Amino acid sequence: MNQKSQEFLTKYLNNASPTGFEASGQQIWLDYIKPFTDTYFTDKYGTAVGVINPDAKFKVVIEAHADEISWFVNYIDDNGYIYVVRNGGSDHQIAPSKRVNIHTEKGIVKGVFGWPAIHVRDKTSEKSPSLKNIFIDVGAESKQEVLDMGVHVGTVITFDDEVFKLNKKFWCGRALDNRIGGFMIAEVARRLHEEGKKLPFGLYVVNSVQEEIGLRGAEMIAARIKPDVAIITDVCHDTASPMYEKQLQGDQKCGLGPVLAYGPAVHNNVLKMLIEVAEKNKIDFQRHASSRSTGTDTDAFAYSNEGVPSALISLALKYMHTTVETAHESDIEKVIELMYQFIIQLPADHDFSYLK
Repeated sequence: MNQKSQEFLTKYLNNASPTGFEASGQQIWLDYIKPFTDTYFTDKYGTAVGVINPDAKFKVVIEAHADEISWFVNYIDDNGYIYVVRNGGSDHQIAPSKRVNIHTEKGIVKGVFGWPAIHVRDKTSEKSPSLKNIFIDVGAESKQEVLDMGVHVGTVITFDDEVFKLNKKFWCGRALDNRIGGFMIAEVARRLHEEGKKLPFGLYVVNSVQEEIGLRGAEMIAARIKPDVAIITDVCHDTASPMYEKQLQGDQKCGLGPVLAYGPAVHNNVLKMLIEVAEKNKIDFQRHASSRSTGTDTDAFAYSNEGVPSALISLALKYMHTTVETAHESDIEKVIELMYQFIIQLPADHDFSYLK
């Protein structure tokens, strides 16, 4: 990670890109990756793709998703308090006392998730935060005052938190899930460009939208590109942090390298090649088993078109879907390295089929 890439990472993570409203973040990403690719294109919903060797018949995808969880204004009461619904898997339990940005056509309106003071709560029947009782205060005293600010039902809301470093080795902030993936695939493109690597196939660096509400952007772009193989990167849980059950959630820890997934959507021959590449290049890695589906864009690519051999490289992450998502810098570097090494050793027209 050089100075320029760190500046990009910080700018990219700090920018708000809620599901369905990813355009500003996608522009930041495109501006960074354009010099490292031959061309680019976008689709109507905002997925962005940088392409190396666009005329090649054999197509390889490396992919991440660009959207972050958020909230929608759902109801404004007569006293000016705002009630919300989720846009993606937003966590109601972390909301109280958080600052928010409400994204209106007039600009950002600042607000806070309020909560009753500890002094007045009954310890014997204390209510937990839920979608029924969390609310946002924008300093208004009436519904009309809120409306006059440009806030209305359907306005999107994000937490107001920025990225920072913990102990000089952990990146911490909101929306590492999965804009850190967008950063990593962009860095692969940068490295290929700066090291002058010539690929025998077309490489499609894909930053998809709307993953958090059902892998929708990946579904659309997979149908358009029709790739021959896809490597997806996303995040998974650091189960060494408190309150996880490894018997149920697996055994992954920040700092121990990329996490390679097993599951029906993961093509075993692609996975085998990834493992061989990791072992040859002495890249430490971990393993995770997915029951039924991975829950990531891997599923969308694998089951698209006539079937696309796909694999998932995950980044171990602490505190997913909070404002303090935390990832180890060495893991970020190793995911980039694994994707890079996989790409430069992949032959043109490689057939991953099980039966030949």
